[in-house]
Amino acid sequence: MNFRAQHLLSVRELSSDSIEEIFAVAEKMRPYANRQKVTRVLEGAVLGNMFFEPSTRTRVSFGCAFNLLGGEVRETTGLSNSALAKGESLYDTAQVLSGYSDVIVMRHPQSHSVEEFSLGSRIPVINGGDGPNEHPTQALLDLFTIKNELARLGQSIDQLSLTLLGDLKHGRTVHSLCHLLSLYSGLKIQLVAPEALSLPSSYVDLLVNAGHQVEIGSNLEKGLSQANIIYQTRIQEERFASAEEANQYKGYFRLNKQIYSDHCLPNAVIMHPLPRDSRNNANELDNDLNKEPGLAIFRQTDNGVLVRMALFACILGVENQLSKHERNVNWHVGLRK
Repeated sequence: MNFRAQHLLSVRELSSDSIEEIFAVAEKMRPYANRQKVTRVLEGAVLGNMFFEPSTRTRVSFGCAFNLLGGEVRETTGLSNSALAKGESLYDTAQVLSGYSDVIVMRHPQSHSVEEFSLGSRIPVINGGDGPNEHPTQALLDLFTIKNELARLGQSIDQLSLTLLGDLKHGRTVHSLCHLLSLYSGLKIQLVAPEALSLPSSYVDLLVNAGHQVEIGSNLEKGLSQANIIYQTRIQEERFASAEEANQYKGYFRLNKQIYSDHCLPNAVIMHPLPRDSRNNANELDNDLNKEPGLAIFRQTDNGVLVRMALFACILGVENQLSKHERNVNWHVGLRK
């Protein structure tokens, strides 16, 4: 993939080579993300951050990533706060807002809506999540985290034994990650979910056809015991027909310190795309795991900034100009590690 001035709408557009290119640029971003250096390589550039579905990490991390490269961010949040609520088409909205920005990130509750929006855009568009369909940048940061966590343990992606756990039917992060994993071969993948929330067959076929060893079941202990990476997801209640239907699955798979100690491999890594549902009736990833070295959920969110910085740099063609526009940080960075 030639990233320059291109949309990123789907993980299907990515090859293993293009992913490695993104990850190499992401590694260059660490001094800026860690506030060791400042770069102003995108000074004067404007990001249109358009989020028509609730978001914390994705929206803020995209804005943070653009700011750290020296750019400015303009935000639109909520359908009711936009002209879409007055009947304006996505095409017309794209035509207008692409005149105000240099790149647009969009999240929308309907599948393929970001692709529809991109048809009217005069500038690059990045998919920040389109309903239950895809979340390509989350998949990229998840794979980046998997590779980094395995490297921390002295392992490689060829040794990956991954358990996907929870709502695999509705989880767009899982769906997008499966597409990226299909670019590899010979991995061991356990799919652990209630039968009604199992991974759609099309994604199972994708993994099997890639040559992965795939096990499907609903036994939590068995699924945990085989994994060096555990990817937990919440019940996607917003994708269900009713709250009552979603509530019957809340708390179905709970992972806490005791279960982790009793059933997981030593040093097993726990990931979660967040938000984790910490309400008493759900609590799928307990707070008593917060001090466990294997809990990678906040390293995962930090990695999101690196990957999104890399995407902006590659799409706007400045990935080789970072150091030309850098200077030392002139403020105290506090407790940052």
